[in-house]
Amino acid sequence: MKTILSCAIGLLAAGCAHYPAPTDQVASSLAAVRGAEEAGAADVPNAALHVKLAQEEIQQAKQLMEDEQNQRAEDKALRAGQDAELALLLTRKSSAAKKLAEFNAANASAGGEAPAAPAVGP
Repeated sequence: MKTILSCAIGLLAAGCAHYPAPTDQVASSLAAVRGAEEAGAADVPNAALHVKLAQEEIQQAKQLMEDEQNQRAEDKALRAGQDAELALLLTRKSSAAKKLAEFNAANASAGGEAPAAPAVGP
């Protein structure tokens, strides 16, 4: 029984050790952070928060890779990428809202009517 248990533990440890380092996912997440920063996420408080979270998660993923915890590192890197993508979307939403407000103000000052608010929900 002890032999079977020790073999099972050995196989489990060997399986975990062969999980590849998520270098591609970390690189992808870094690129997503860069994209959010270039889009102006620093100027949108909620987006800036998600960029910061993504950067922290990337650092954690790198540390986990150094500790040879590659599966956990991949999870952190994936989360970082998702946070960076959310930051980009929040930045784009803020930019679109500003442009719409500017358009409405210019349209109103030119004597035009304000566009009807879009219908919300199904």
